[in-house]
Amino acid sequence: MAGGLGVSGPDGVSPRQRGRSDGRARSSGFKFYWPKIRIVISIAMLLLVVHRVKWASLIPQGRAAIKLLIFAAVIAFVGILLSVLRWQRVLSALGMKSRPLSLVRMYFASLFVSNFLPSTIGGDIARASWLSRLVPGSDDAVASVVLERFSGWFVLPVITITGLLLNPQLLRLGPASRLAVAVCVVTLIALVGAVFLAFRSAPSNSNSERAVRRYIESIRSGLFGIVASPRLLVEVLAVSFAYQLVVVASAVEISHALSLSLSWTVLLAFVPAVAILQVVPVTFGGLGIREGAFILFLRPLGVSTSQAIALGLLVYGINLALSLFGAFALAVGHKRDFAKPSVPV
Repeated sequence: MAGGLGVSGPDGVSPRQRGRSDGRARSSGFKFYWPKIRIVISIAMLLLVVHRVKWASLIPQGRAAIKLLIFAAVIAFVGILLSVLRWQRVLSALGMKSRPLSLVRMYFASLFVSNFLPSTIGGDIARASWLSRLVPGSDDAVASVVLERFSGWFVLPVITITGLLLNPQLLRLGPASRLAVAVCVVTLIALVGAVFLAFRSAPSNSNSERAVRRYIESIRSGLFGIVASPRLLVEVLAVSFAYQLVVVASAVEISHALSLSLSWTVLLAFVPAVAILQVVPVTFGGLGIREGAFILFLRPLGVSTSQAIALGLLVYGINLALSLFGAFALAVGHKRDFAKPSVPV
């Protein structure tokens, strides 16, 4: 009869329980092997990049080019501070008070964790964990990081579309143009879908799923808080746009240092698209994916493979250099700012 679905087998375990146990085992195995697979792919990508790049082009020659790179690093540093400000405005929407200096330390420390520490705990998870120890309400801490990322993901495709419209010639680059448009459309659809699921998801009886439900409720509360306050909404989006435009400006200076004759609209259109593609969790730090995206987008504009790789590596290199401030932040930060990160469940 129908109730037979719950009948236990010879070992006293029902088929449903056994299925859940097998599913957890497969998930555990994937979590164990995937970081190792990513290391192998990252090394392969690094070797491929090293083989294709001309190292003389990676190190710009002349005092003027060095100054441009330093200026690009300063601009990127300002961009990180703007990202911290965006996070602070999201926290305000959640009704959480925070000390600006602590947020700056946590943000730089999370960059360091993401880029240098051999850990499966990402920088964003570490940041949420540290914040939960400073401000009561770990659910809101997680929600603040998610919503801060959401605002950035919304801005990226909008900036790319704006760049394409400002320079219609970029819509006639064949596969490069189609990929840029497809990335924007998929990103916006995914964001709308994520917001819809956050509002439509139903409670669950599982302990782990109840925890996820709490985070979803906190995210939904934050969305309501931001949308209900036009001033907060404008502030969050304005800071998000400012941050991404500063990232583009840094890339413009790097391209000048490499003597690439690219208009600012080209980088306005393609740098955000590259930023979206490089977060695909195949390699560490987007190594190879970022450089491959620059090759695809810029080759129709006369940029050589070596130059495109040099641009990608210098963009990444500046980010790595700035994230070293996170090591200093971890060293001098107060113990209650940087407890051992724990993964929210």
